[in-house]
Order: sequence, then structure tokens, then C-alpha cells
Amino acid sequence: MSTTIESVRGKAQADGQVASLRSTLLGNARQYGIYLALVVVILIFEVLTGGRLLFPNNFVALFQQNAYVLVLAIGMLMVIIGTHIDLSVGSVVAFIGGMGAFAMKNWGLNWVAAIALMLVLGLIVGIWQGFWVAYVGVPAFVTTLGGMLVFRGLATVVAGESIPLRSKEFRAISKDFLPNIFGFWFGLDGLTLVVGAVSIALVVFMQFRRRSRSLRAGLQAEPMSWVIIKCVLSTLAIGFVTYLLASSGNETQGGIPIVLVIIGILVGIYWFVLNRMVLGRDIYAVGGNRKAAVLSGIDTRKVDFKIFLNMGLLAAVAAIITLSRLASATAQTGMEFEMDAIAACFIGGAAVAGGVGTIPGAMVGALIMGVLNQGLSIMGADAAIVKIIKGLVVIVAVAYDLVSKHRKK
Repeated sequence: MSTTIESVRGKAQADGQVASLRSTLLGNARQYGIYLALVVVILIFEVLTGGRLLFPNNFVALFQQNAYVLVLAIGMLMVIIGTHIDLSVGSVVAFIGGMGAFAMKNWGLNWVAAIALMLVLGLIVGIWQGFWVAYVGVPAFVTTLGGMLVFRGLATVVAGESIPLRSKEFRAISKDFLPNIFGFWFGLDGLTLVVGAVSIALVVFMQFRRRSRSLRAGLQAEPMSWVIIKCVLSTLAIGFVTYLLASSGNETQGGIPIVLVIIGILVGIYWFVLNRMVLGRDIYAVGGNRKAAVLSGIDTRKVDFKIFLNMGLLAAVAAIITLSRLASATAQTGMEFEMDAIAACFIGGAAVAGGVGTIPGAMVGALIMGVLNQGLSIMGADAAIVKIIKGLVVIVAVAYDLVSKHRKK
């Protein structure tokens, strides 16, 4: 009799775990679907490129050549969450990059002073556009559309046809790697292997820590089976990326690109801002319901101003990375950068109406755009085909958001 009762209880517990796991997956279908979409896109282009997409050096180039998308997507996400849009970031990148190259060539600034100048210019651009949007009330679409023309014109005046970049230190930002202080292990970059192992341990620790905190607080926690599955998948993903990075480069230089470190720092900072700081909560509140945010005492004008101030700063960071990679400034730099950043946010789950979006989602969306750029480039696709595919991806991402909301209603 007791055996029968125990078997019934065991079956009930198993059924409950399965139901809980199914509920977790369905409740976060969109979030997990983005990661699945990234894997599918990578596999498709891995096949179409004959396995060349995931060559170690091509994998590193994915980050080095598309770092601007990852950086701009962070700022654009905050703009979109706040129910705005910024069409000027590509022109701002061209203008700030042109000023940095001009200052180094004609004013004799060293690379450190040039970076400081570019960051200050980014803040000034953010103040300019934030003032019109937040305190004058000009819609962001109109303000940044005008900004797109103004800063593209200024870039043409400053950069002209081209300004070459001669500073080796500045160029190292986009093309060099962290020094391999641990040597090579089994032919692989030792520092990369250490960082990969630490990352895996940290991810696993955070998953179990989050679940234990939920249980202690009396909240509904993710089922243990799903936590284990996520840890295994994360370990496999980080391990594979670590191997590709560790086997990249050559005998003297390779491993973790400097731009990847910059992106990692920015992701950590802005994840903390959006999830742990008052500013982040205010941005979500304003994007979710502006009238309710005003009634709750939030200064929406100040929030809007800070959003565009931050966008200007991140556009300056993208300009630094882009100028370093191209080794020259031209008036045509940054063309359609804003489209890539906006597309990355929508692909990553940001809502058209605002109030919804996450940093990890935007990064996955940016990586999808990067894989599209990299894969089509390896295949030698025509520039027109690339634009067509990107446009279709944006339409599908926005349509999916609208259809999902309609079904919920």
C-alpha cells in the first residue's frame, strides 16, 4: 500500500515538474526563441558558406567588423524603450570619426586626447538632440531626421574625401587582442581558456543563485530541470566560443579581441543601469505609459534628455571603434548604421510601441545582423541583396511583435 502511494506521489511530482517546465518555456517563448533564431541563422550560413563562417579568424572578424552594431544597439534599445527613435546615429558616427581623425592629423593630438575629444563631442551631440526632444517637444523622429542631414553635412565638411589615420595605438583598438599572459595550452590561447572557464563558472553560479533567492523570497522559481538545461546549454555555447577565440589569430597574437572586451564592459554596465538603477526603471515606466509615469512623479523630460545624452555617448564609442577599424575617416562612414541598430533591437524583442526590451535580447539581435553581414560578405553577395534581406528581416521582426500583441489581447 505504501509503495503504491509513493509511486503515485512520484508520478504526481514528475507530472508537476513537466508541467512547470512547459509553463516556463511557453511563458518565455519569445525570449528563448530569439536565441534559437540566432542558432538557426548561424547554422544556415555555416552551410551556405561551406563551413567558413565559423572559422576562428572569421568568427573574430564577426565581432571586429560588427562591433558598431552591438554598441549602437545598446543605446538604440533605450531610445526605443522610451518610445523614441534615432535616425541620426550613422551621421553622428561619421562626424565624430571625422573630427577625431582631423584632430590627430591637423592639430597633432595624441590618440588618448583624440578619444577624449570624440567622447565629449558625443555628449554635446546628445545634449543638442535631447534638448529639442525633451524640452522643446520636437518629436524624436523629426529631430534625428534633421540631425541625420546636419551631421552628415558636417562630416562632409570635416572629412572631405578621406583623412588617413596613422596612429598605431588607435588602430590597435579594433584589430589587436588582449596580451596572452598565460602562454599557449595545447596550442590554444591560455588567457582565453581561463576567461572562458571563469565565465562558465559564473553563469552556472548565477543561475542557481537566482533560483535559490526566488525560493527564499517565496516566489515562483524556475524548475530545477530547466536550470540544469540552461547551465548545460550555456556551458556548451561558452565553451565553443572560447575554443574559436582561443584558436584564432597566429602564433604571436590572437585570443580575445579588445573590441569584445569593450562590448562586454558596456553590456555589463547598461544591463545594471536598466535592471538595477532608478534611471532604468524610469525609462521602462515612461515607455510603458507616459501619462502614468508623470502622475507617479517621474520627470519624463529629464528621462528623455538622458536617453539622447546616452545615445550620443555610445555613438561616439561606435565612432572610435569604426575609425580604428577603417584607419581613415570619410564623409560616407556610418551609412545605414542606424538601420542595423534599429533592426537589432526589434529582432531582439524590443516593442514598436516602447516599454519592452532587454540588453541580452538587443545583443542577440545585433549578432543576428552581424551574422547576416558576415555570412553574405563571405558568400560575395551583392550589396543590393544584403539590403533586401535586412529590410525583410526588420519587417518580419516588427510584424511578429504586432501579431504577438494581437494574440495576447
